[in-house]
Formats: sequence, structure tokens, C-alpha cells
Amino acid sequence: MSPSARRLVLWISAPLLTFTLVGSLLNKVTADQDTYPHLSVFQDVVRHISSNYVEKADMDKVMAGAMHGLVEGLDPDSAILTAEQVKQVETSAALPTGDIGLDLTRQYYLRVIASRDNSPAARAGIRTGDYVRLIGDTPTRDMSVFEGMRRLRGAPGTKISLTIIRGSTQDPHIVELTREATPTVDVTSKIVAPGIGYVRVAAVGPRTADQAKAQVAELTKNGATKLIVDVRRASGGSLDGGLALARLFVAKGTLASRETRGSQPVVVAAATGDGAVTQPTTVLIDNGTSGAAELFASALLGNSRADLIGEHTIGRAGTQKLVRLPDGTGLWLTSTRFLTPSGTPLHEKGLEPTVPVNEPDVEFGQSPTTDPILDKALERLEVKKAA
Repeated sequence: MSPSARRLVLWISAPLLTFTLVGSLLNKVTADQDTYPHLSVFQDVVRHISSNYVEKADMDKVMAGAMHGLVEGLDPDSAILTAEQVKQVETSAALPTGDIGLDLTRQYYLRVIASRDNSPAARAGIRTGDYVRLIGDTPTRDMSVFEGMRRLRGAPGTKISLTIIRGSTQDPHIVELTREATPTVDVTSKIVAPGIGYVRVAAVGPRTADQAKAQVAELTKNGATKLIVDVRRASGGSLDGGLALARLFVAKGTLASRETRGSQPVVVAAATGDGAVTQPTTVLIDNGTSGAAELFASALLGNSRADLIGEHTIGRAGTQKLVRLPDGTGLWLTSTRFLTPSGTPLHEKGLEPTVPVNEPDVEFGQSPTTDPILDKALERLEVKKAA
């Protein structure tokens, strides 16, 4: 076999190996032409590109594009990883401690899910729905969420430049941010009206449930008989942390279910000792409510422990695993998703609010002067109190 023929076989076999591996992972389906008729078409496309394209194609580049295209048809958190990124995952290499407080998803470019309270990104006016067109000088059009999130990290005190689009693509905003250490306090609280306590959950981590319990106890001492829990712009974090937070409020019932392809959903239920917080509760959500905060809101809604006021959530409640590929690269593949207490998908579907209220639109760099979602929650609680 000639060298060029061997290269063609490798070019064709690489995607076939990937399809076979994914098929094996997803219920061990045999990747033959009867099961995957698209493979025959794919093989023809590769052959035509190799023999008929106007110039000699860079087949490494073509195949890399094909692999990325396969994953783009999945959810935004799945990705093709480079060999170096695979090593980082396999060695559990710690990420740098400096961050700018952004969580990202993909929609053509990288797109902002949320900016954490008082983070460098939030102080710069970056908001949910903004598009990150460039990280430094690197375009994000073909950048995965996995890569983008890691590019944002660095040593505290180091700087990073982002090109942000809000509204018109003709008016990009270039912001330079200084990375800071991630805050250790996730939960704050205050009395916002007579008898009404407000609990702000900025992020969900391993200590969030304990912090929330302490804050609610303090509010109770100060006369709070009803609670507003605000998980707007609370994104990412530990999904188990979201379930731990829900356990504070739900004494019995199903909190969520974990679903993996080919297996029955595993029910996560409240246990003895759960439900320490008993006050009537309202939860504030928006398009930036994601991941662990969505699980928390879903558990309370599904167990009639809270109404949800605000905007539809993003639907990001899955976990990823690494699948190593023969050439040393890898698939970062969403392999488990969470369901609501009633058994409907939460991942990629999100939560519908009980009372829809939109966040106000603002110009870049400005802050909202009103909070209609919080106002609506207070209005409903006051009406219930009067009744």
C-alpha cells in the first residue's frame, strides 16, 4: 500500500473509530452501516475531499473540524479535548486560583451564563446573555466551554482581556479584567420587610448549605417568618451541593433523579433529618440560574416548597466524563443528566417560573435601577400575609 493510500485509510478510519467508541459508550450499539448509514456518506465526503477538492486539502485540519462538528451537535458542555487537556483531566491538575467570576456556555460564540456577585466581570458590567467574542486575541467561535473556562483562570493579580458583544456586533466592548481569588462566602442575608428574610446565594459550593442554614437561623432570630431565596445568576458549582441545599428545605419526597443512558433513573430522595428550614419560601430565578442552583429550585418547586418567580432557567444539569481516543485526544461527554422530581428532563430544558417576570435590560456598563423580580416576590408575600 502506498504512503498516500495509508494516509487516506487513516483519515477515514479515525472518525470511524470515534463513532465506534461513542456507539459503544451509548449502550454499546454496533457501528455498522445498517445502524449508522451516515457513516457511508461520511466516508464518501472524505474520499471526495481527498480526491476532488481544488487543492490538496490539509486532512488533519479537515478531520479536526469533523470531530468538533460531531460534538457541536450535542449539548454545549460536551467537547473534543486536546491531548494536553486530556492529561490535565487525567492528572486532576488543579486550576489556577485566580478567576474573573464568569460562567460560560456556547451559542455560536461563548456566551455568558452569569457573572458572580461583585466579581471583576460583574463590576465591569458583563451580564447574562452577553457574548464573549475574543478571549485575549483568540476568537471563541470554535472554542469549547471547557477550553474557554480554563482560559479565564490564572494567578490572582494577572490580567485578561475580553471582547464582549451585547446587541449589535458592530459595537463590541473590550474590557481588561484582573483575576481575583474566588470568594469563600457564598451566602448572605438581610431582612427586607417586616417578617420577610432575604437569602442571597451567589454560588453553590461544598459549604453553601451550612452557610445558608446559619443565615436562616440568624434571620429567624430577627423575626423572619417567610423567606425569599435568590439564586439568580448562581451558576455552576457542585450539583451535589445544590441537592444538599435543597435538603435544608425539603423534609420528604424526591429531590431529583440521575439518568444515565441504558440505565433506570436513580432517585435522590430526602432523608431523615432533612427539612430543617420550615418557613414558607419563594425562590427567585433567571436565565443565569444554572446547574446546582437549578437543582435546588427544581427540588423545592417539585415538592411544593416554593414558587419560582423570574425568568426561565438555562437547563444545565448534567455531568461529564472523559473518553480517551486512540490518538491521545479525548471526548468530554455529558454522560449523566438530572431530572426534576416529577421525572421530566431538567438538563437542556430548564425550569419555567411560577410567576414570569423579566429582568430589566440595561446598556453595557450600567446597573439596573429597579428589581422587578424581587418586587413581585415581596408583593406576593405581602398579599398572602394580608389574606
